[in-house]
Amino acid sequence: MTLLVQAAQARLPSADEPSCYSRLVNDWVCGDYLTDRRSEIVDATVQHIGITVVAVVLGLLIAFPLALLARRLPRLESAILAVTTGIYTVPSLALFPLLVPFTGLTATTVVIGLALYALTILVRSLLEGLRSVPDEVRESATGLGYGRGGLLMRIELPLALPVVMAGLRVATVSTVALTTVGSLVAYGGLGNLIKDGVLTNFRAELFTASVLCVLLAVILDALLVLAQRVLTPWTRGVRT
Repeated sequence: MTLLVQAAQARLPSADEPSCYSRLVNDWVCGDYLTDRRSEIVDATVQHIGITVVAVVLGLLIAFPLALLARRLPRLESAILAVTTGIYTVPSLALFPLLVPFTGLTATTVVIGLALYALTILVRSLLEGLRSVPDEVRESATGLGYGRGGLLMRIELPLALPVVMAGLRVATVSTVALTTVGSLVAYGGLGNLIKDGVLTNFRAELFTASVLCVLLAVILDALLVLAQRVLTPWTRGVRT
């Protein structure tokens, strides 16, 4: 009788281990996992957001002068677009290890790699946005005494903003997804949880991290839409 009781107890999950993500159950959706691992999930989410935002901002800082250079010197446009597109075709499994000798196993490796990937979208959107400004608007601004700098910052960029923001939204959502690949160097944010969930068949961890990635992409995209509406009030009544 004692042996039967011991055997039955051995089959039951430990009282200290939540049943819904124990090895015996391993549910996809588990509230106990969210509670017990809250700190780990929050840290991964914060890291994911930080890497994404810094990478997109760095990509913009690089893309802006490249777009201006391509616009000022049309002979270089094809070369600039070819290089930025070529970088995007390099698999992340190859790009990140190539950066490691220079930046080490740090978040900087992931940020630089993601910023380079974002260039193919950001450079093109900046170029197309600047081209969408009507020539007569430029001529009128020049006639009013605007120099090149004033024309760019006060006339062209505001009018190009809708096209630029569309590209920025695509680049941001793409970067949210690509950030997960940073788990190759242990700085993948939610990608670290996804990787661990796959390797250990930990369903709750895998599912939670995947859903959070989707939610982050949706939230950041919505924030950019709101920012565009605030920055371009003249387009609110325009239907496309």
